[in-house]
Amino acid sequence: MKTLGLIGGMSWESTQTYYQLINQGIKAQLGGLHSAKIALQSLDFAGIAQLQKDGDWDAMAQMLGEAAERLEKSGADVVMICTNTMHKMAPEIAARLSVPLLHIADTTAAAIASQGLKKVGLLGTAFTMEQDFYRGHIQDNFGIEVVIPNAADRDVVHQIIYGELCLGQVNASSRDEYLRIIDSLAAQGAEGVILGCTEIGMLIKQKDTEVPLFDTTPIHAAAAVEFALA
Repeated sequence: MKTLGLIGGMSWESTQTYYQLINQGIKAQLGGLHSAKIALQSLDFAGIAQLQKDGDWDAMAQMLGEAAERLEKSGADVVMICTNTMHKMAPEIAARLSVPLLHIADTTAAAIASQGLKKVGLLGTAFTMEQDFYRGHIQDNFGIEVVIPNAADRDVVHQIIYGELCLGQVNASSRDEYLRIIDSLAAQGAEGVILGCTEIGMLIKQKDTEVPLFDTTPIHAAAAVEFALA
């Protein structure tokens, strides 16, 4: 079994989900007392959230790059960034490694492509929705069109992530808002919707809507299990 290197803590609410899903996946494949071989670098999200607000992506690239190097030195065979937004620095982080970086957008887009969908909506932080590093990556590498909510709805999505989900708060009123926004994306022609923040799965489940959902956290975790056992 290969060792998985996780850069987590952004937020720890979703990192614990990664740990659970990966270990459940290994147990399902191998049975018995088997669990995953995981190295974890868990960062303090408060400082990173402030750097995001300040737009200091170079400082964040340095922080995550150093964390990735520590994981490789500890024996990780692959590195995963357990957050969608911080994949903005994925090229810089990957360049510091001699082991692969398992990109969350690649695993998500592959899941979408496997269902033959050509146009999807995207929910995530304002950075993920509005900047090109995520949408462009999927569109350029997989030929899948990605649409996003209007400005007011993007603000709603973003504020619920940072003001509630990253603090472990799950509110029914926020679920209703997200479902309204998902319906608006479907009205734009989206054949499915990416839950492009690793905390959104705490709030929205497939049972809540008929629109196909692609929750990046379990998709990324399943790809990690596949890598570990390959």
